[in-house]
Amino acid sequence: MTLSDTSTWLPLDGLAPGFDANKAPVVGDLHGRSFVLRSGDGPVFTWNGTDPGETFLVDDGLYYVQPDPGDAREAVSLVLDVRDGRALVITTRIGDAGTPRVTQRFRPATIDGIEVRGEAMAPSTALIGRRVLWVYSEQHAYEHVYLSPHWYTWQCLAGPERGLADTDENTVYRVRPGIHVFAWREKVIPCASVTIADHRDARGLRSHGVLFGLDATGERPTHFTFGAHGRLLSTTVHPGHLDPAES
Repeated sequence: MTLSDTSTWLPLDGLAPGFDANKAPVVGDLHGRSFVLRSGDGPVFTWNGTDPGETFLVDDGLYYVQPDPGDAREAVSLVLDVRDGRALVITTRIGDAGTPRVTQRFRPATIDGIEVRGEAMAPSTALIGRRVLWVYSEQHAYEHVYLSPHWYTWQCLAGPERGLADTDENTVYRVRPGIHVFAWREKVIPCASVTIADHRDARGLRSHGVLFGLDATGERPTHFTFGAHGRLLSTTVHPGHLDPAES
């Protein structure tokens, strides 16, 4: 692998072995329940707790659900707050061309049958200026620098991509105070990720997520879930008139 020659970078499935070592246990809390997720213009998604997929507990009454997309070129990720009746539906789609090739759509929703409380899940600039270390396994570690509402930089510190770095598109949604959906879309490798990250304890960050894209053939969809432990390394505070969060 040549660091500057992106044609030699690993495909998505080349990263997978061992990358999920820090994944949290799957829970069955929602098994047998059915959820209709609704936005202002009607239902946006219906999910049944017996559908194929994985469910992770993020916080009290807060779940990240990753339905199994099978061989489809479109995957849906769900954030379900069964305490407050709120939800976020993220649709990730592999396109035929374009940069990035894998795109995402974010739809805040409410959950039918649960009293809606608190604030809707919404775009956030709260992570801008933070530099965070994420450890996915004993062999895989990355740092993230959250630059602006549109961009972040990643660098591989350990693992098969060690030495690689890039700046890619990102989207951040506030879920609860200190808990955010962080999603990114890579321009070199045709893939995108959805994560939900708990930033409340700067020394004990926790995230759960999925990577979805094309395998080494460039034709077949592939996906895998993972988890990471993290810590805040530093925070950059910009002068008010130069703050990228205000752009």
